[in-house]
Amino acid sequence: MARDLARRQAGYGRSPRQRIETDAAEILGGMRHGRTLGGPVSLIVWNADHANWGAAMSAWAVDDAAIEDVAARRSRKVVVPRPGHADLSGVMKYELDDVRDVLERASARETCARVAVGAICKDLLALLGITVHGHVTRIGAVACPAQPDLSAADFARLDSSETGCLHAETEARMIAEIDAAKADRDTLGGIVEVRIFGCPPGLGSYTEPRLRLDARLAAAAVGIQAMKGVELGDGFANASLRGSQVHDEIAFVGGSFRRSTNRAGGLEGGMSNGEPIVVRIAMKPLPTLMRPLQTATIDTHESAAALVERSDTTAVAAAAVVAEAVMAYEVARCVREKFGGDSVGDMISTVAAYLERIAWRREP
Repeated sequence: MARDLARRQAGYGRSPRQRIETDAAEILGGMRHGRTLGGPVSLIVWNADHANWGAAMSAWAVDDAAIEDVAARRSRKVVVPRPGHADLSGVMKYELDDVRDVLERASARETCARVAVGAICKDLLALLGITVHGHVTRIGAVACPAQPDLSAADFARLDSSETGCLHAETEARMIAEIDAAKADRDTLGGIVEVRIFGCPPGLGSYTEPRLRLDARLAAAAVGIQAMKGVELGDGFANASLRGSQVHDEIAFVGGSFRRSTNRAGGLEGGMSNGEPIVVRIAMKPLPTLMRPLQTATIDTHESAAALVERSDTTAVAAAAVVAEAVMAYEVARCVREKFGGDSVGDMISTVAAYLERIAWRREP
């Protein structure tokens, strides 16, 4: 968990604000001596910077004298919404007069909790031979070449990557792209990919839309702040091809059914099919710019420059870690629904019996 929380805060192009916090999850309940107890696991990640905001972010009403003691920037009402952010729609929806009431809750800061929970889910999945890995395939205009044959072992390189990219030559060009955007006081988006290895066939279901694994993964993907598109397998490329060029042929090899290719990204009919699951997610550039765009104030409606606060040039590497976590959570939910069990031992036994029944073996 600590490793994943640190990975979420890292990445080339992050701002000095990442040094304000050192994320660490505190377990409040549901565990004892490093083991879950069967009840809900409760955890919290404290914001060290919260103490510096005092009266400006108080849950209770404060008098004018208390507000005057807070730095003017923090106490002043924010009336300039940022293009590309939840700011304007949020104040309109909830009848608010201060953009800060929206921007704090809409912030991707909360993804630290999702990463902490995802780490627990990854630990459970690993006991069943399932591993989840996120990496960066594009930052701005720089994309790495296709890597269709990645294995779980290939992701060990990410520990030494500044951008979350597995391709060393591309990473150097990504860093140059980030430096150029930073010099222009601009931001960059990109594409992250999550690969899930070891999923047996049959997770999810075709019987109801809400049970489809592909739908759940797609919803989880675009549920992350700043994510604007999702592709399962070669979904977009497949749309321009004929069926004979798309669908993965089936063979019975080594005692198991296998696909000769994996254009479907491990997903057919709302279920895992035994091949690695591949999800790609498009992230837009961050909306807080050091060279702000024009907007209109929510009180006087006059033209103004958008709000400028500390921001990253890019956070695509961090997004790959968050995507990894939410994908792990959804797969773990499907595993729990299919195999049940009141203990890990029960679940492992059930999975083993299922794999024996369907004669499916993981590839080495």
